[in-house]
Amino acid sequence: MTSRKDDIRLGADIGGTFTDIALDLRGKIFSTKVLTNYSAPEQAILDGIEIVARNAGIVPADIGIVIHGTTLATNALIERRGAKTALVTTEGFRDVIEMRTENRFEQYDLNLRLPTPLIPREHRFTVKGRIGAEGQELQTLDEAALEKIADEIATGGFGAIAIGFIHAYANPAHERRAREILAAKLDVPISISAEVSPQMREFERFNTVCANAYVRPQMADYLARLQIRLKEMGAECPVFMIHSGGGLISVETASEFPVRLVESGPAGGAIFAADIARRFGLDKVVSYDMGGTTAKICLIEDFAPRTARTFEVARTYRFCKGSGMPISIPVIEMIEIGAGGGSIAWVDAMGRIQTGPESAGSEPGPACYGRGGKHPAITDADLVLGKLDPNNFAGGAIKLDTNASERAIMRDVGERLSLDTMSTAFGICEVVDENMANAARVHAVENGKNISDNIMISFGGAAPLHTARLCEKLGIDQCLVPQGAGVGSAIGFLKAPFGYEALASRLTRLSQFNSSEVNALLADLKASAESFVRAGTSGRIVREITAFMRYSGQGWEIPVPLPDAPFGDNAVCELKKLFRTNYQRFFGRAIDGLDGLEIEIVTWSVKASDERPAVERHQLTTGGRTLHPTVTRTVFDPETGSTQTYAIVERDTLTAGDRIVGPAVIVERETSTVATTSFDAVIQSDGSILLIRKGNQA
Repeated sequence: MTSRKDDIRLGADIGGTFTDIALDLRGKIFSTKVLTNYSAPEQAILDGIEIVARNAGIVPADIGIVIHGTTLATNALIERRGAKTALVTTEGFRDVIEMRTENRFEQYDLNLRLPTPLIPREHRFTVKGRIGAEGQELQTLDEAALEKIADEIATGGFGAIAIGFIHAYANPAHERRAREILAAKLDVPISISAEVSPQMREFERFNTVCANAYVRPQMADYLARLQIRLKEMGAECPVFMIHSGGGLISVETASEFPVRLVESGPAGGAIFAADIARRFGLDKVVSYDMGGTTAKICLIEDFAPRTARTFEVARTYRFCKGSGMPISIPVIEMIEIGAGGGSIAWVDAMGRIQTGPESAGSEPGPACYGRGGKHPAITDADLVLGKLDPNNFAGGAIKLDTNASERAIMRDVGERLSLDTMSTAFGICEVVDENMANAARVHAVENGKNISDNIMISFGGAAPLHTARLCEKLGIDQCLVPQGAGVGSAIGFLKAPFGYEALASRLTRLSQFNSSEVNALLADLKASAESFVRAGTSGRIVREITAFMRYSGQGWEIPVPLPDAPFGDNAVCELKKLFRTNYQRFFGRAIDGLDGLEIEIVTWSVKASDERPAVERHQLTTGGRTLHPTVTRTVFDPETGSTQTYAIVERDTLTAGDRIVGPAVIVERETSTVATTSFDAVIQSDGSILLIRKGNQA
């Protein structure tokens, strides 16, 4: 029996369909996929731990650390399954979360639909008291009114409270005092915007603190339950959570700020892809993560995923910015659509095939799972097309019913469109692949990039099945499918640093810049960020300082990286130069020569993380020997529009340098990689599969 060591680490990712487990036993990965348990999500983690521990020859007590990410907070927001929450806000601002902003994301849509606010109007309470934009108190807080509000909340059966006051990011005194008064009378969790999201723009800040309060009781209960169950099975190791920005935080911090977990699973996938990019020295990468419920695209430049300070969940219009619920927290920037293996196919009123956003999930699952699912999912279409082996799905753990898939596909789609089974299945897959391609193009254009300039890195249980076709549509010539791709996000958790990003909005014009005040503010942010990091590591901490700047009068700002050093007498000149350089990089040129055009800083950011070890470097290879597999299967090929004879190869039989001429399916336990007739597959020195478009050299 192996004694517990710090280098035995486990990553657990709860998705909408599968829960992925990856155990790193001193550099060797053991992994598994278990169907997600909706009624008790922690049970799937425990089941997965038992499987990988048994395969690795250890017991749960040997595990040194558990790193966890989950979509539970996201699902609670989308499905509106959070706590009954009260919002306490400044008098006159009761309807901010409903009025939103003046922007119309679809200018000519007379029937515009916006997301319903998380907190209905009758659950919002207002109180007198006002902080100014500079942080000065304009009106004292009405503490007597807060006492009465506490009594109303106590009799209303509320499970959580959100406090959001105007300009609390500049001075949190009123919010903190309101929390003291309410906490003295109420035994429910209270979230304040100055701690959850200390950034300007009240709609985004109020909505974020409401979201945090809304999911807080459920997430705190789940995380406490998980820790208890882990200890009961003998795993008494510390548990850390991966947050949306891609760093690790303690369970205690996650319980207090669960909104930071909203994109935790996808963040792990982006970190996984960034690690692969660094390993091969690829400075332009697009990651493609397709699981059971959603698909995600993320741009990775210079070995780091793009980040943002806000994102949206539950968009009512596909791809439309502004149509969702804004969450104002640091996040890895990506585009996400409801297109996973469990996404249900249907026909709309115009006779068009549509997929998602509704998913069959794990309960009941796609029709082929034989668990009661009646509607056709993407997995059913993949099975009918021959991409999946019904007897070797999930390593044989789940037997797939091809006849059930065919019946569901024809009943819900094929018969309505007078198509045969194969054409219907192809149509379903074409729609989901085209939707993903459109999302990738939109995401690249919004960031001023050409998507075809990138190498794709694909992972997730369903992505390798679709990645070659997606590359065909996007004009991408090379795609890497790493080892462990089926549980990529869980492996990404093991690569994540202990990290936290602290932000503060302080509107500062460079003409009024005060070095000592800014240095004091940054010192506070550094201390705050490092305190979260120190909860998980005693190693060396590195910091990234960013100022979000703009020309005065502009509606949005750009990130400007700054040196990690105190500002001196020449600070204004240095900031102007850095801003103009970055502005030109974003927009092609800086705006110079206009008299009186002021530059201002809106928000400061300090990101602290522990230093990551250097990775082993590899070179892409086109292979040295061509294999001629003897096992074949008939698979529908999208490039030719007909069935073709595909070679079937077990991934664990391949070694570095092996080249398989497409078409072929490379099979492993958690996924399968489909190389269409347009691609060949070459095994790399680290075990990754490189799909190369025929005629292209790596």
